[in-house]
Amino acid sequence: MSTSILRNVAPATMFDTDDERWNAVVQRDARADATFYYSVRTTDMYCRPSCAARLARRDNVRFHFTCADAERAGFRACKRCRPNEAPLAERQAAAVERACRLIEGALSQPPLDELASAVGMSRFHFHRVFKALTGVTPKAYADAHRTNRVRAELPRRATVTDAIYEAGFSGSGRFYEGAAKTLGMKPRDYRAGGAGATIRFAVGECSLGSILVAATDRGVCAILLGDDPDELVRDLQDRFASAKLTGGDATFERWVADVVGFVEAPRRGLDLPLDVRGTAFQQRVWRALCDIPVGSTASYADIAGKVGAPGAVRAVAQACAANAIAVAIPCHRVVRKDGALSGYRWGVERKQALLEREAL
Repeated sequence: MSTSILRNVAPATMFDTDDERWNAVVQRDARADATFYYSVRTTDMYCRPSCAARLARRDNVRFHFTCADAERAGFRACKRCRPNEAPLAERQAAAVERACRLIEGALSQPPLDELASAVGMSRFHFHRVFKALTGVTPKAYADAHRTNRVRAELPRRATVTDAIYEAGFSGSGRFYEGAAKTLGMKPRDYRAGGAGATIRFAVGECSLGSILVAATDRGVCAILLGDDPDELVRDLQDRFASAKLTGGDATFERWVADVVGFVEAPRRGLDLPLDVRGTAFQQRVWRALCDIPVGSTASYADIAGKVGAPGAVRAVAQACAANAIAVAIPCHRVVRKDGALSGYRWGVERKQALLEREAL
């Protein structure tokens, strides 16, 4: 007859009886992990309830409150589920975080085999886990990190080439291929804080408060909402400290009118050229946001699945927060899985108001 040697007082759970614990083992219920462990007399091993090992006979199974209890009873940790270590999800997250630090600390992009070996995974498994947790491949992460380093180095270096090599690029050609997309302007102009670039902008009022619309010669680069017009202008100035900021011409004024009209009546649509700057993953998320129909919402998990990274829900939320083009890239249409509004860069009240108008 099977026995239980649970010690101390277990916290109130749905696995309070041996029958419930055995059912969790049969179902390989991960919710029971760390609530209890089970050992198998015929193998002298103990496991997590979710272990994928072959199911033992019921009368050979005993239950334990902690790993120490199981080991004192003479059982060894299963090498498959490793119950005496952190859960698999935590181990994978720690491994990916270590890989990210290695990428960030390297002068050039580390080979995939080297990264995988450093975190104790096979090349294929590491690539799959890294993409599932971050939403991008190790190579894309390295490219984005180096591009961010170029952003930081450009104002400090004597030449653009110096900044590119200091950031870890082995040559300038590959960086220049995507520079306009990642910087929003030529590297030389970005290095000078936007010097030489002309950014047209206008500040107006709408029912949601103040609104600033700005554009380069490539398209709209910012739509900002707020309560203080001066604060919105300072935000734009901080982004492009040396750019030439100027009032818009007649064409630009029509763009501003289109944006304000869209805020007031979302179903009229908005079709403007955009100058979007962000990492490869951010741009994938922003494109997915633009596919959410007016009057509909999607969860962060929905967007993560759509961009092919179902495990990157947090990264999706961060990409939404990094969006500087309000309403045109509709991050306000993304809500929590339970329908709650969550945060919004320009205030949850504005998010609620936008969604209510789109629902009409």
